[in-house]
Amino acid sequence: MLHLPILRILCFSMLSLMIIACSGPQPTDPVTEPAINRTTVSIKEKQFFINGKPTYQGRSWQNHKIEGLLFNSRMVQGIFDDLNSETADNWKYPDTGTWDPDRNTDEFVAAMEEWRAYGLLSFTINMQGGSPMGYGNKNWYNSAYTENGGLRPAYMARLEKILDKAEELGMAPILGLFYFGQDQNLKDDEAVKTATHNVIDWLFEKGYQNVLIEVANECDNRNYDLDIIKADRIHELMNLIKSKEKNGYRYLVSTSYNGNRIPRTNVVQVADFILIHGNGVNDPARITEMVAQTQAVEGYQPMPIVFNEDDHYDFDADTNNMTAAVRAYASWGYFDFRRDGESFENGYQSVPVDWRVNSERKKGFFEKVKEMTGI
Repeated sequence: MLHLPILRILCFSMLSLMIIACSGPQPTDPVTEPAINRTTVSIKEKQFFINGKPTYQGRSWQNHKIEGLLFNSRMVQGIFDDLNSETADNWKYPDTGTWDPDRNTDEFVAAMEEWRAYGLLSFTINMQGGSPMGYGNKNWYNSAYTENGGLRPAYMARLEKILDKAEELGMAPILGLFYFGQDQNLKDDEAVKTATHNVIDWLFEKGYQNVLIEVANECDNRNYDLDIIKADRIHELMNLIKSKEKNGYRYLVSTSYNGNRIPRTNVVQVADFILIHGNGVNDPARITEMVAQTQAVEGYQPMPIVFNEDDHYDFDADTNNMTAAVRAYASWGYFDFRRDGESFENGYQSVPVDWRVNSERKKGFFEKVKEMTGI
């Protein structure tokens, strides 16, 4: 016969087990999810801020202020694919003999930590890429949009990988929406507007606040087919994007011009920051002059000026396009493509891309960024 105290313990234990069983499985009880730290980009006059602090805070180089600049690189092919089966074979990898868009994006993402370790805070990526042969477009079909402006899920899944990693690393990508040689794959101006709405709505849905918008790469390029993307009307798309807000937040927007061109008034008056290109500028003194001329355009107010494409290097020289931009307090962006006869590791725009920092030009640029930023 059990003693009374022992019997009471057994009864209490059985009762506790019954209560637990009736309450249901414990793992399904609500759990408070940890807060997600979202990376944010903002602008105050001529400076970029990430997470509320000026970029490269307190940093100078050769007595020139680096704080507030946004060093960047043209990496527009991060979500590239070719929907034309007749040309897709052009982009096959040398080691496999096949093209693989997911490999391209995965290797892009894998390289981002190295870029960030050198001090790079931004890169330009584009929904319609760029010329996969450096310059010019032919018959390939690379567009994240359907004919009517819908978003292609495969492209957006690849873009999400890149933007998620950028957010994790505290980077502020420049997302381009349109590229000449591919805009004709959209049906008409209304399809362009639909595509613009869809991209911005997608960014809002995902909650990104670290993305800057470049509506079109080189809006004054004569190869654009659709009028609303051209230089005379590009401000309409910029204003469309500025009109879209969610919870008091909107995306900062600009557009770029051909190399050695000065932005027009209709863009300067509505832009949040200015994008210009250094292609065709062989004298660094012209870079300095371009910054001054941009600041003199009617409607200009203090805002960042960013070169997000320049194919001039000479990083070992005391004066080059990059150093000239910095001395004029303008951000500078590296543009590199594979020249004839060069091997796979060369160039960031030529497909297939080797996203690592492994060619002499790439190393020259990234080492200069490291020197200037002190990262």
